[in-house]
Amino acid sequence: MATQTQTITYEASLDVLEPIRKLLTQIGQEVELSKKKTYGLCLAVDEIATNVIRHGYEEAGITDGVFDLIIKKNDNQLVVTIVDAGTPFNPLEHNLPTEQDLSIPLEERPIGGLGVMIARQSVDEFKYEFSNNKNRNIFIVRYDQTDY
Repeated sequence: MATQTQTITYEASLDVLEPIRKLLTQIGQEVELSKKKTYGLCLAVDEIATNVIRHGYEEAGITDGVFDLIIKKNDNQLVVTIVDAGTPFNPLEHNLPTEQDLSIPLEERPIGGLGVMIARQSVDEFKYEFSNNKNRNIFIVRYDQTDY
């Protein structure tokens, strides 16, 4: 299959998360991803998109933010990229919760990091780039591997 790419622009609102999950589920079925890998991709994109909306835009006081969802399909992988102009944030530069952090009761834990950990562990590969004043969170799921 030749590489196929589509780009969709979404308003930075939590209301877009469900349509994105539906789209990614449909695409997962089209490329014959397992349900487990499709769920992992949806979960990862949902977590990072939520961070973009809440932290990248809302907390910065940006009320008219948007982000692009770029979906690339080729012979052996699906690459989904969230591109936003919100507050720069590299999830790979921040420490993930440790086992000790996770053993603390939920109500006593500091907020943050869990969504990034879930996102990074839910796909085959997670990358981040910042260029031209835009964040790019890149999720890669390979078709040719067995499930996690």
